[in-house]
Amino acid sequence: MAGSAWREPLLLTHSGTAEAPITITRGGEGPRPRIEVGGVAENAVEIRNADNIAVSGLELTNTGPGTGLRRGVFINAIDFGVATNIALRDLYIHDIKGTNERKDNGGIVFSALGPAVPTRFEGITIERNLLWKVDRSGIAGISDQVSVARWFPSRFVVIRDNVLEDIGGDGIVARGADGTLIEHNIVRHAASRAPGYNVAIWQWSTDNTLIQLNEAAFTHGIYDGMGFDSDFNSRNTTLLSNFSHDNEGGFLLICTPVVRDPVENIGNSGTLVRQNVSYNDRERIIQLGGASDALIEKNVIHAGPGEVQMVVATWWDGWSERITLRDNLLGTRGTAHYGYETGRSGGHYVASPGFPPPLSVAFDGNVYAGEHLDRPADATGREKSAREPRPEQWAVPVLDPARPDDLPGFLARHRAWMLAMLRRELGERPALEQPRLMMPVDYRRR
Repeated sequence: MAGSAWREPLLLTHSGTAEAPITITRGGEGPRPRIEVGGVAENAVEIRNADNIAVSGLELTNTGPGTGLRRGVFINAIDFGVATNIALRDLYIHDIKGTNERKDNGGIVFSALGPAVPTRFEGITIERNLLWKVDRSGIAGISDQVSVARWFPSRFVVIRDNVLEDIGGDGIVARGADGTLIEHNIVRHAASRAPGYNVAIWQWSTDNTLIQLNEAAFTHGIYDGMGFDSDFNSRNTTLLSNFSHDNEGGFLLICTPVVRDPVENIGNSGTLVRQNVSYNDRERIIQLGGASDALIEKNVIHAGPGEVQMVVATWWDGWSERITLRDNLLGTRGTAHYGYETGRSGGHYVASPGFPPPLSVAFDGNVYAGEHLDRPADATGREKSAREPRPEQWAVPVLDPARPDDLPGFLARHRAWMLAMLRRELGERPALEQPRLMMPVDYRRR
């Protein structure tokens, strides 16, 4: 009931049906029912080997002395087969004091493990949730069926209209999935506490992930530290019409080991990065670390004052191949550099000019605004003066995370602001897409 408070976890182990899913939600008028399990349980809510379930309208916390595995919601499928039709909506998840040493804990974790029975999700929706002060992961998928031999991807995964603020490590990560949609999420201040490599929004071992209309901002650190990442063992990731700003590590990472493991890693190929806007990102705007056959086109970059690596190629058991940057506005109010890694100092890459073979990075028809040193060959490129920003144009809507009932209005204002900003910067209204699934004839691990 509204206004109630519970000091014990909610454990769901029975399934509903497609026609009559089990529904947990707020009843009556008043504050959200609150589940506080700090020092009592690992998970405030756990859905264990069950499906056809919808949970909404709750407030969840999980603090306690010290750190350990703690989660707001854990969707936990082990040797279950195919878990269908699970939805998490309108949840207020905050103060989850998990360990920053493991990625499988934090706000919302959906895990499909199949040591004996292949297990995946078929229809999981995570939308309109507010996550605040969460360690380590904000929203994370987990799977042990991502190799060539054991590929069994979750499908119809939708992560949409969520706000994540002050996240210890990664913001949103899809893993072991085909055709995931990550749309209109706002991730601010990721990597606030966790050591190691973190990014606001990314994916790992997936096919056909569509990441569109998201805002990634104020990511901390330069051990990655980007707004967006297309990562390991993945095909056909699309980043479309997103907004990246004020991230310490930069805008974009595309990476995987170049040495392919026929069992574990088919590489990272087919990434498309189109019509995104980067404003005031720092350190390295675009990092290419071993991926192949990527197209980066029609993006708008406004790097701030100071030195940045506009495009840097880094080594991961080899170099990137067949990367094209086409028709982008590459702007800086400071000095932009281009080149390939020749050393490292902490999270900073020491780079030498150029992209010599076996690197294969082509530039075609880009506009270079401001001062660009060691600019790459671009036969149809042109130069222009850098544009001084008008701060009022970049005043993105904000939400007080202590006021969860303001979330619906904020999401509407933010979506409208994003569409207007993208239209101004791109010169046309962004056209959003629908995710696709891999056809059976293309299954890579069958």
